[in-house]
Amino acid sequence: MKYTKEETSICPHHSHGKEHNHGRKPIYFYLFGLVIYFIAFLMPMTTWLTNVLFTVTILFSGYHVILEGIEETILDTKKLKKFHPNVHILMTLAAIGACLIGDFNEGALLILIFSGAHFLEEYAEGKSRREITNLMRLNPTEARLIQADGKTKKVEVSTLNIGDHLKVLPGDQVPTDGILLEGRSAIDESPITGESMPNEKSNGDEVFGGTINGQATFTMKVTKESTETVFSKILQLVEESQSNLSKPATKIKKIEPIYAKIVLLIVPIFILVMPVLFDWSFQTSFYRGIVLLVTASPCALAASAVPATLSGISNLAKRGVLFKGGAYFSNLADSQVVAFDKTGTLTKGKPSVTDIYFLDDDKKEQWGNVIATMEKNANHPLAEALLQEFKQTEILPLEVTNKIGKGLVANQEDHYYQIGKPTLFRHFPMSIKEKKDAWEKEGKTVICFSDNDQVVAVIALMDVPDEKAKGVISYLKDQGIHTTMITGDSKHTGEAVCKQLNIDEVIGNVLPENKAEILSNLKNRYGTTIMIGDGINDAPALVEADIGFAMGEGTDVAMDVADAVIMQNDLTKFQYAHKLSKKLSRIVWENIIFAMAIVLLLSILNILGKMDIGIGVLAHEGSTLVVILNGLRLLRPLQLKE
Repeated sequence: MKYTKEETSICPHHSHGKEHNHGRKPIYFYLFGLVIYFIAFLMPMTTWLTNVLFTVTILFSGYHVILEGIEETILDTKKLKKFHPNVHILMTLAAIGACLIGDFNEGALLILIFSGAHFLEEYAEGKSRREITNLMRLNPTEARLIQADGKTKKVEVSTLNIGDHLKVLPGDQVPTDGILLEGRSAIDESPITGESMPNEKSNGDEVFGGTINGQATFTMKVTKESTETVFSKILQLVEESQSNLSKPATKIKKIEPIYAKIVLLIVPIFILVMPVLFDWSFQTSFYRGIVLLVTASPCALAASAVPATLSGISNLAKRGVLFKGGAYFSNLADSQVVAFDKTGTLTKGKPSVTDIYFLDDDKKEQWGNVIATMEKNANHPLAEALLQEFKQTEILPLEVTNKIGKGLVANQEDHYYQIGKPTLFRHFPMSIKEKKDAWEKEGKTVICFSDNDQVVAVIALMDVPDEKAKGVISYLKDQGIHTTMITGDSKHTGEAVCKQLNIDEVIGNVLPENKAEILSNLKNRYGTTIMIGDGINDAPALVEADIGFAMGEGTDVAMDVADAVIMQNDLTKFQYAHKLSKKLSRIVWENIIFAMAIVLLLSILNILGKMDIGIGVLAHEGSTLVVILNGLRLLRPLQLKE
């Protein structure tokens, strides 16, 4: 199930479904109240004046939490048409209760500790947000526009039009997405891809806004509107990731007002019943009821998931993995099956020569030079792969022609050469035929080379698996996750890749429109399903999957349809995300169990008379900070071999 922003709004302990920016004023008021508290505390005896000073402390140091508690309880109650209390209202009532029984000192101490912890919690939670939103500062604002007379003029990026020519100086930010027209430079693309090494760019290469130019000047042509650049889409993903939080956070948000209602119901019952059960005085019972109000409040529970989720998202964002929300990040740990597109995801996306056989080894160099010379003049997709394998050792006077139905042909004196698929040739020497048939059964693309109409060489090519894919597949199998490859290629070709990578299942000859149906079947068979593809022909499957991962250099379609984007064709980043999601799950459960254990322990100590408001608040808010800091551990980088 995919969660909407409304279903996954921020947990209410700190922001109550809203974002509070307290600014400096509450902090100054808090410090003023703290000074007043110490003045009252240092007075030699308790008088009406010390009680007034403690009351001033409560009003100044806690006014922001008191107002938030009252205001938001009223607003949420009106909106939902039912009583909807929050943690702040519980603390406010506890402070009032302490004052009513004459413990102004402890009421002030309660507010001081709660408000101080509130500021610290907001800072800790905000740290993970800042880790993500630091990206915003990299958003380019100016560009050097090349005018008709050749001079440059600084303009706002938002005013650029597609087709404009720009100059980018050494150290400049690339202002927008475009094509490099003139020059050559090494560009730091880490804001886009997470890759730390600069990327060499030359004429015709794509450049991305927000990246950093190296030590050379180049000119570029704008190819996208400023709102459609890869960087602007990253910022959009960042905003979504901060507002769409995890499933545990959503559940906790729903539980908190119910929990608060239960506490508000139990406390008066506790106060009335305990004098009968334990022969307490009403004052003792009331006091311990107030302590129960403090210690049973769900502060730590409310903070169990949000900071941890935000920390994990920011950790991934720095490494080129962007989620559209914490729900997808959180659910990743529960995946039972991962489906992969083949080309460009599990493989390099372009063919490589895997096997070569020459009929006569003594002529291998001569024929290899002929093949290189012929392919140098070709423009078919396999030419680049062949030229990587065969190097031109001398310039040959060949007349090369690409003939329909013949492939590449060339003449040299009394030799007639031909390169093409096996169906273009009628007769094969036995050894050539055996190689050809064996390689075709392995799903490889086979081409033949003939000299004077005799096939003298056979070459096999294949889109070979990416070196990192095998380790990722092995990791998934260790986690008990079923792996499936979905490809439009023949089943033979798919099985050849699956055999090398040890993938569980291959589904071949699949049309793009059928991939979504396959994903639906996988969900029915296994459960939570992940789809990883390039985001273009895999779009229907990415949408159908519980979590769709788009691989690649930030294509528009990938960002639009996927739930998460890996900014490079690097599957180890998916493995990293899965490990981090599992760690998130562990940390959230640790936090929930710890928070509830502390509440239980403090409540028992209170009944036994071993607790006062000061110690209760200190232990209670201390547990909340422990939970927050535990969540912030997800900011630390993981080791894939952990």
